[in-house]
Amino acid sequence: MTARWTQRYPRWTWLGAVAILLALDQASKSFFSTTLALGESVPVTDWLNFVHVLNTGAAFSFLADAGGWQRWFFIGVSTLVVGAVSVMCLTQEVGPLDRWVGAFVAGGGGGNLVDRVQIGAVVDFLDFHWRGIHWPAFNLADVFVVCAALVWCIASMKAPPRQPKPQKAPEKLHR
Repeated sequence: MTARWTQRYPRWTWLGAVAILLALDQASKSFFSTTLALGESVPVTDWLNFVHVLNTGAAFSFLADAGGWQRWFFIGVSTLVVGAVSVMCLTQEVGPLDRWVGAFVAGGGGGNLVDRVQIGAVVDFLDFHWRGIHWPAFNLADVFVVCAALVWCIASMKAPPRQPKPQKAPEKLHR
C-alpha cells in the first residue's frame, strides 16, 4: 500500500498549510480593513463585534505606547520565531503533531509579521465581550498561534510511555 502524498512529502504539505493559513489571515484582515473604517465597530451578536483596530503592541496591546521602537523589536522577535520554527519543521525529522503545530505558529506569526512590516501595526477585527467587559481585539493569526500553543501544552502534558524496569536476578546466598 502506498503512503498518501502528505505522508510522502511532509515538507511540501507543511509549506502548503503555512501558505493557506497565511492567506486566510491576510484575506480576513484585508476584508475588515476595507469594509470597516478604522475604529468602527459592528455588532454581530450580544457577545461579538467586528471591529477595525490597529495594535502596535503585542498580545493585550503590551508595549503599544512604547514610542515606535517596539515595531522593530516585534519584527525581529517574529522573524526569529517564524524562522526557527520553519527551519525545524523543514530540516528536522519531526512528528506530524509537531509539524502541524509549527505550521500554525509559522502561519499565524507570519501573518502578523506581514502586517508589522507593511503598516507598522497588526490589524485586529474580532471583539468578544460580555456585559460590558471586552476581551482585547484579535485576529485569525492570533487564533492560530494560541491554538498551536494550547495543543503543544496539552500534548506535552501527556506522560511518556513507562519503560519496564529490568528485573534483577535473584541473588544466591553463598555459604
